[in-house]
Amino acid sequence: MKPEEKARQKIDQLLGAAGWNIQDLRELNLGASLGVAVREFPLKSGPADYLLFVDRKAIGVIEAKPEGTTLSGVAEQSDTYIYGVPEDLPHVHEPLPFAYESTGTETFFRDLRDPETRSRRIFAFHRPETLNKWLSQRDTLRARLRNMPFLITTGLRDCQIEAIKNLEKSFTDTRPRALIQMASGAGKTFTAISFIYRLIKFADAQKILFLVDRRTLGKQTSQKFQEYVTPDDGRKFTELYNVQHLSSNTLDSVSRVCITTIQRLYSMLKGEPEFDPELEERSILDFTLTEEKPREVPYNPQIPIETFDFIITDECHRSIYNLWRQVLEYFDAFIIGLTATPSKQTFGFFNQNLVMEYPHERAVADGVNVPYDVYRIKTEITEQGSKVEAGYYIDKRDKLTRKTRWELLDEDIEYAADQLDRDVVAPDQIRTVIRTFKEKLYTEIFSDRKEVPKTLIFAKDDSHAEDIVHIVREEFGKGNEFCKKITYKTTGEKTEDLITSFRNSYNPRIAVTVDMISTGTDIKPLECLIFMRDVKSRVYFEQMKGRGTRTIDSTVLQSVTSDAKTKTNFLIVDAVGVCENDKTDSRPLERMRSIPFDKLILSVAIGNRDEDTLTSLAGRLARLDREIDEKDRKEIENAAEDKPLKQIINDLLDAVDLDKRLEKAKEIFKTETPNEEQEEKAAYELIKVACAPFDIPKLRNTIIEIKRRNEQIIDTVSKDTVIFTGFDEQAKKKARTIVDTFKRFIEENKDELTALQIIYSKPYGKRHLTYEEIKQLADAIKKPPYNLTTELL
Repeated sequence: MKPEEKARQKIDQLLGAAGWNIQDLRELNLGASLGVAVREFPLKSGPADYLLFVDRKAIGVIEAKPEGTTLSGVAEQSDTYIYGVPEDLPHVHEPLPFAYESTGTETFFRDLRDPETRSRRIFAFHRPETLNKWLSQRDTLRARLRNMPFLITTGLRDCQIEAIKNLEKSFTDTRPRALIQMASGAGKTFTAISFIYRLIKFADAQKILFLVDRRTLGKQTSQKFQEYVTPDDGRKFTELYNVQHLSSNTLDSVSRVCITTIQRLYSMLKGEPEFDPELEERSILDFTLTEEKPREVPYNPQIPIETFDFIITDECHRSIYNLWRQVLEYFDAFIIGLTATPSKQTFGFFNQNLVMEYPHERAVADGVNVPYDVYRIKTEITEQGSKVEAGYYIDKRDKLTRKTRWELLDEDIEYAADQLDRDVVAPDQIRTVIRTFKEKLYTEIFSDRKEVPKTLIFAKDDSHAEDIVHIVREEFGKGNEFCKKITYKTTGEKTEDLITSFRNSYNPRIAVTVDMISTGTDIKPLECLIFMRDVKSRVYFEQMKGRGTRTIDSTVLQSVTSDAKTKTNFLIVDAVGVCENDKTDSRPLERMRSIPFDKLILSVAIGNRDEDTLTSLAGRLARLDREIDEKDRKEIENAAEDKPLKQIINDLLDAVDLDKRLEKAKEIFKTETPNEEQEEKAAYELIKVACAPFDIPKLRNTIIEIKRRNEQIIDTVSKDTVIFTGFDEQAKKKARTIVDTFKRFIEENKDELTALQIIYSKPYGKRHLTYEEIKQLADAIKKPPYNLTTELL
């Protein structure tokens, strides 16, 4: 089959899926369907590859090209057809309004009625019903965006006014993507609802998608839509327009705003009838993705590409640039990003179209945010670890069941600081930190208070959080209501109810979380954050800090903390050096944390060999390898028929490594330039080798059993001591230096460095950085005044 024939075959499939009836000229029947696509239809300048009819009238053309053809210059060829319609052919008007250029893999579209008509990339073809509806409208959406009325500024902060005006200017320029950066607490959601109202009322946007990070944030956003009073009408937003917060995989046809998580939307596009709501409780920051090829999103006729006119991504983190990016680019829609913590990838995705920049410093100066101080608590075990000598009894606790047993040590056990609360739990280390916080609370930290301020403690995992909760209650001499754990594994009470109580009620005074309240959740009365876990991700750390920045009315604050006069600042209590340590934008390996380990390993044995599964299994096994001892490793090696665990892990990673696949193809087929089919065969061989060990039942059962019986040592022997307490200006300064430095570097060099130009300008599938370009970027950032390394970033 010739390349152009292959392209037409794909185009036919896309047209059929979108509801078009495809015909040859000799079989012409314009009454067969509302939308008919006729191949090789003769026009004045020659036969059009496809002439599109809606309701028996010609409305547009498709110019088909072989796969791999660059389409930017093909629009001129389409013009010869849309301006060359015979007078006796029924058509809407000349030129025909709709022009497509397509290879079947890549498709561009123009609406010639738009001001400053510009081709745009689309995922698939529009449905005939959609084009018919557009033809019935007096102006196009892009034309209506140029005629928005003046903004009513009543009730808006200056930063919100600036954001809305700049965004609407971006729409006027037909910029497809725009990024709004506003500090946590500056009112991003209120700003978004304000411009959404204008887009619906004045630009007649039919449906707007509002993507949130977690289901709880969706409920919070839905509540804000219900509370929003329109500035011109005076009624509530939801009295005028329907707002749907998705709890099922069905879109409400009459709702003008749809709120959901990107996880659920992806499930819907795949055609899944239901999606587990529990999977929406985890932040997309937890769905840790790699830079491998993303999963393809299929075309879903039930959710066509024109379903949404605008997409708002609230806190557009790095996750949207991999698997989730395909979901965003499925829709023919403007994309507006809202974030307090943009990364360099964020700037690239939004084509550097930063329409609003409102950092924490400006927000503090404007009284929108409160500043923070850092109070450092250093203890000996936190900094150095400890040693338990032989002859002592210690507890060993099962990580899964938390069941403990005693064991007499026959040799010394020495552990490092980074093993704390993972391999070893030192209750006195936790107790020393909490006791020191309590002792300094009323003398140094909040010296004018008698009540414990609302405090949030960040723990390493659920088990660590459980230990902290019990020790906090003991050290403060309080009951269960005083301190609560709010994590994904909280039982007995709904997490939403606990968050509401923490926000609005006197108790709990202290909440302990892992990541349930780390991003997005508003707790305005919060005055103190205690970090008992380190955070490597710069974006995540900024999000966590943002929980404390919110301003609050003094009366509201006093309703939950009676002796608080006003919230003038918040405090970070750093018990692990989180403000001192370097941050990174790197991505961990794990992709499928929600799937139990035993099910993940069994799915490989059954035959599930997709990239996410193999990558996640490699990540889980790598973590297990760090937790077990040599005896366990030998047991796994024996069960794997003498294959070491490290080799099993590396084989899994090789199987999804594009470079390894290329090397394997060269080796198998004895060629330096293997074709796509040869690379696929090489990938199959690598995957077969990587997955072969999991066909052995004994290995699967051994790994699962070792994982289950893995224990933590409970060091009840070592006594911890405080080695430093006090306010730390250097840590406070370090907490914001790297972000500012790299941002300045990007701004000053964005037009000069080839590597960054490629990152910013090319679509995802066409990026190819050379080693020399990456080296050039790495060398540049090492030099003064930046003095940065790839590890730091």
